[in-house]
Amino acid sequence: MTSKINLVDQKSVNINDTLNKPQVQKQAIIPENLVTYFAFDKSDFNADAHSNKYFDDSNTFLSQNPKAMFSITGYTDAVGTDDYNLALGYRRAQSVQHYFESKGVPVNKIILDSKGEKDPADDNNTSAGRANNRRTVLTIKK
Repeated sequence: MTSKINLVDQKSVNINDTLNKPQVQKQAIIPENLVTYFAFDKSDFNADAHSNKYFDDSNTFLSQNPKAMFSITGYTDAVGTDDYNLALGYRRAQSVQHYFESKGVPVNKIILDSKGEKDPADDNNTSAGRANNRRTVLTIKK
């Protein structure tokens, strides 16, 4: 009786140390809300390091939670008519939406809303307060 022995090339062997590597993917946590601010009567969103980090963190969470959605709500200060401010708040939300879509978030994962001048974050009787009210708030809904 003869036996055949095959030699294995060491370079073709994949050696992984599974004892020191976690086998379970770490569960991502929902990032805090992203609040972005806008100039008076403007809806242009300019991404920065904070919004890019938020995208990375939220994208990790969404990939692990397929039912989760982005909710983007636009707000304005109290200058102008209710109808105008409602439309401006919506344009601000859309501007943030376009950024997240350009980064690969599917349109069906984003919910848009506008509160216009309703639900102010600050006092509309001061210029600093009005500036704090010209914003969008991005929340991840589970």
